[in-house]
Amino acid sequence: MRDEQFERLYADHAQALYGFLSYRTGDRVLAEDLLADTFERALRARRRFDPRKASEKTWLYTIALNLLRDSARRASVGRRAFEHVAAGEGAATSGDEFEAVEQRDVLERALAQLSAEEREVVALRYGADLTVPEIAKLLDEKLTTVEGRVYRALRKLREAMD
Repeated sequence: MRDEQFERLYADHAQALYGFLSYRTGDRVLAEDLLADTFERALRARRRFDPRKASEKTWLYTIALNLLRDSARRASVGRRAFEHVAAGEGAATSGDEFEAVEQRDVLERALAQLSAEEREVVALRYGADLTVPEIAKLLDEKLTTVEGRVYRALRKLREAMD
């Protein structure tokens, strides 16, 4: 992959990839860091990229998903502590801010009822705006498996939010 191809890759995919990471993490700063790390890894590994194995988009999302998983493993304890502290600050917000926090809380509680695999496909489908076939390829799973997982996750979310 040449420099101009890499620049096109960034122009074509950075915004959607940032959307996925932001949606998945709920933290714009962390999403920006993960986006930068994704493209840094892609730049370093660009000579190993094989378009016969996966599309550029699938390759990038695989890198991002691995970084996201690594980040989640490393930060799980710190994140729980931060959420505990942040929950105490919610009472000081007003009107629309309080409503937004409350809606986010309802969504987070609903998402927490999903399995890790279900949360992942929801994030890939709606945060990254990937199609179900793209998700299946990214996760290296059967299309029917991913379709079922998305369907079950959405059904559970609807039930939890009603």
